[in-house]
Amino acid sequence: MAQKKASHVLVCKELKPHLLMVLVQVGYTFLYFITEASFNHGMSPYVYVTYRHIVAAVVMFPFAYFLERNARPKLTFALFMEIFVLSLLGVSVTLNMYFASLKYTNPTFVASMINTIASLTFIIAVALRFEVLDLRNPRGIAKVIGTIISLAGVLIMTLYKGPVMRNLWHPLIHIPGKSAAINEDWLKGSILTVSSCVTWSLWYIMQASTLKRYPAQLSLTTWMSFVGAAQSAAFTVIVEHNSSAWTIGLNVDLWSTIYGGVVVAGLIIYIQLWCTEKKGPVFVTVFNPLSTILVAILAYFVFGEKLYLGSIIGAIIVIIGLYFLLWGKEGDQEVYMKTKDKSQCSTVDPECRI
Repeated sequence: MAQKKASHVLVCKELKPHLLMVLVQVGYTFLYFITEASFNHGMSPYVYVTYRHIVAAVVMFPFAYFLERNARPKLTFALFMEIFVLSLLGVSVTLNMYFASLKYTNPTFVASMINTIASLTFIIAVALRFEVLDLRNPRGIAKVIGTIISLAGVLIMTLYKGPVMRNLWHPLIHIPGKSAAINEDWLKGSILTVSSCVTWSLWYIMQASTLKRYPAQLSLTTWMSFVGAAQSAAFTVIVEHNSSAWTIGLNVDLWSTIYGGVVVAGLIIYIQLWCTEKKGPVFVTVFNPLSTILVAILAYFVFGEKLYLGSIIGAIIVIIGLYFLLWGKEGDQEVYMKTKDKSQCSTVDPECRI
């Protein structure tokens, strides 16, 4: 009996990262719709980004301060300027473009495009020589093929809308204020979404480099939230001339800000950091398409949003290419771990080399 109980505990422990990442994608799925409802209600995306990261910084500060009290290195001026650039790429520039794109497209398209970040990151990393590409290895070929397939899917989603899929029934939940002009600015929304994905990819690459000099993930995230909120506030003052845009009441604007700051920028980031430590970044990225599927299901069946054939075809192609790329990247991780084990083994006992 005790052995059976121990076996169940072991299985639950093994599945814990998987279940947590599923919850993460569910959290991201709701983010698309609550922010869309808030923007349709009249909230400025730029004000939202500013308030969201103020909330995130306030929520994460005590955790970063107490949990990483002994892990934080001294913050030099050079390191602060690096965090300043990181905040531009990861918060103020990227998220302002990203959320603004929701005004011109729809959540299904935006969620599908996020899956291209892995491919874009790979291309930029190879160009900057952060990534080694071995075309003599099947996994290296898979990375190239996966990248090409994913980008082909992006082009299909961007350039081809196709016919609208007919709704089978009336929407169960109605999001008020949806503008009919959204279709007229589809190209503008596509450009904003793609641009945000590119800057997001640059952020991931630069973040990995910064963490080597500032190995305190919670503290780094808190700093980026503070600095990014300040940058976004300065940008908003320039582009948002209506002072009443800064006022939010007890409505969907407030709830979307709290949800984005506490759940997404706080709890979800912590879960992702934990899963990355336990399973690695490849494991975390594998779950991204789940959000795309959930958004498409909710948008079409629950909220009654328009779903275009081009988005369906493009999303399927992007996901296929993504898993080709991830299969190749997983091989890189296996080789890295074997090399690391050999290095540690040879350091301790030269006779244990394989």
